[in-house]
Amino acid sequence: MEDWTKRFSLEGRTALVTGASKGLGAEICRVFANAGADIIATARDVDGLKDTAEAVAGYGRKCVTLAGELAEVDDVRRIGREALEAVGTVDILVNNAGMSHVEPALETTVEHWDHTFAVNTRAPFLLAQALAPQMIAQKWGKIVNISSQTGPLAIDDHAAYAASKGALNALTKSLTCEWAKHNIQVNAICPTVVMTPMGIRVWSEEEKAAPMLAHIPAGRFGQPVEIADMALYLASPASGFVNGALMMIEGGYSSV
Repeated sequence: MEDWTKRFSLEGRTALVTGASKGLGAEICRVFANAGADIIATARDVDGLKDTAEAVAGYGRKCVTLAGELAEVDDVRRIGREALEAVGTVDILVNNAGMSHVEPALETTVEHWDHTFAVNTRAPFLLAQALAPQMIAQKWGKIVNISSQTGPLAIDDHAAYAASKGALNALTKSLTCEWAKHNIQVNAICPTVVMTPMGIRVWSEEEKAAPMLAHIPAGRFGQPVEIADMALYLASPASGFVNGALMMIEGGYSSV
């Protein structure tokens, strides 16, 4: 049996991470680089991508940055194509980018519904579709979808978001059925609120946070590194027999 550090190492691997300019995506880039991976970081925020690239370089790893809008089909396909052109092989795909229009179901517009699904569900599918052929050819690949506890466990004012994440969970299992035989593991992480800078802004007010925290036995929200560490496990050789899993990281929310 290999030493545990090798089982969790990403040495010699390249990971494409979406939504990589800040928050959870940037944290995943840092954790992966620390574990030995080179990074392709993509997001809309060019300045934020520069910060991520500097952080990755601090671990002695390479970072290619690709700016783009995941709500646009052509941009998603370009990102997949340019990622392969830049590095040849992308071993790991982390579909982290996501968005939400927080509003009651009766006020949800078709435009908001379509936008939510374009970013949260369609873009992960298109990127997986773009990168899977070379993963199949090399008989090794990891796809980690950052979903949400609202996929299996919906909450108020998130109809489109919850539906899009539920669809992402179903996509995770569907791709597992087709690609596990090629030694490609496709899994999803379903976090509760995570205290990224955005999470802090939205959930710092006690009046808003208290009802949510009341449903979490751990009594707190998640930290970015806790989600990034799970992503590292799912991206590493250690998770070679984990297929189609929905990893609930929510402090026990689903147990109540």
